Amino acid sequence: MGADLAKAEDIGKFERQRRAKLTSIRNLGIDPYGGKYDGAEPAEDVKRRFKDGDDTQRAACAGRIVLARDIGKLIFITLRDGSGTIQIGLSKSRLAEQWSLVKLLELGDIIGAAGELGKTKTGEITIWADSVTLLSKSLLPPPEKFHGLSDVDLRYRQRYVDLWANPEVMERFKKRSAIIATIRAFLQGRGFLEVETPMMQQIPGGAAAKPFVTHHNSLDMDLFLRIAPELFLKRLLVGGMEKVFEINRNFRNEGLSRQHNPEFTMLEVYQAYADYNVMMDLTEEIISECVQKHCAGREVRFADVTINYRQPWRRAEYADLLAEYSGCSIDDMGAIREKAQELGLDERAMDDAVVISKLFEATVEDNLVDPTFVVDYPAELCPLTRRKKDNPKYAERFELYIAGMELANAYTELNDPAVQEENFKIQLRGQEESMAKMDVDFITALKYGMPPAGGLGIGIDRLVMVLTGAASIRDAVLFPLLKPAKE
Repeated sequence: MGADLAKAEDIGKFERQRRAKLTSIRNLGIDPYGGKYDGAEPAEDVKRRFKDGDDTQRAACAGRIVLARDIGKLIFITLRDGSGTIQIGLSKSRLAEQWSLVKLLELGDIIGAAGELGKTKTGEITIWADSVTLLSKSLLPPPEKFHGLSDVDLRYRQRYVDLWANPEVMERFKKRSAIIATIRAFLQGRGFLEVETPMMQQIPGGAAAKPFVTHHNSLDMDLFLRIAPELFLKRLLVGGMEKVFEINRNFRNEGLSRQHNPEFTMLEVYQAYADYNVMMDLTEEIISECVQKHCAGREVRFADVTINYRQPWRRAEYADLLAEYSGCSIDDMGAIREKAQELGLDERAMDDAVVISKLFEATVEDNLVDPTFVVDYPAELCPLTRRKKDNPKYAERFELYIAGMELANAYTELNDPAVQEENFKIQLRGQEESMAKMDVDFITALKYGMPPAGGLGIGIDRLVMVLTGAASIRDAVLFPLLKPAKE
């Protein structure tokens, strides 16, 4: 507490000092929060177009001051914009009329600078400014290089500082945007139609998860933030949209962890006349395309492991993996419950299928480092999935694991309305009364006839994690949900 108080006092002192400079700037007749700045180029573009030996070149850049070296009548600053950094040379001889302003500039201030483009004696491309425009005065000091930038909680709470103070963070989120653009272009190139479905729903469906509840005042009715778009996307299959996808925000009122944020981004894809094998191929192709375009090779470092994305990816049956890593046959519930007890799992009140799932999580998942499709899940775990014709105990479902995390989930979709209705009834048993509502309209839609289809969901946040080396989902989400800061 004492250290936090001292830090707050320091910040207060620095802010008072900066406010004094703000007053001095205003006394010079300068607006410290200027308007637009014409003619600025990205810093990296300026450096790329520079030609050695051409003394007629000029440039203008705008950005934030991140470094400064004052040697009296000459000041070198490093300006950072959205593309990178460039050095600006500020000399009293060139900026005589503006020198009073220049001497009041500080780290964190946002400026525009224009002038001749050249090189220093050390070979650094530099704009020798003959005009400087203050665009925004920074009233708070930037974080210390080795202390403030490494405060993980502060980085998440003040992402607006994290982005410009840590260039690698900016690069990660640029890559996230590029990954999503690659996915979108890939699917559109395959004839998929991008759609939007409701984020507020009268009945939460498409996944087994606790929703967030909100209230619509005009209609005086409770609504739920969606936990998945699945049932609406399937309605579109009924309507004749045969290949659809949505890059969507989902909300689940559940815990926070390295892999979980209550608000997250998913890609969901549905294709008529396909099955889970088609979705498996599609998943491998989508992620491989992202690896090829956004990673330096097929082997990508993540945390303390190296993931090998070379194709083809492993495909293994759920029951075989359970036997391999737990030592238990999926048909021997006695051995499975005994193993669960050994691992400290309280399985007494759990259904058999839930115990199997918990044991799989505890013994198998961490071993699936390279991309692995886990196929053919116990049917009881998959109420929306078609069962295998040759063995109805299992459902035509796969999950893709990378680095021990589930990244994708896919089914051969169930399209029999009678079976779907019965599965919904089973799924709703034991739920609290306010939540135990069947989506009757979805059953009605199935009665009109939904073509056989494959459906796929890929977790975008987790995909960004493994492709960029982000240790936590909070490093892959711009503004993760956090506990309130301590006063």
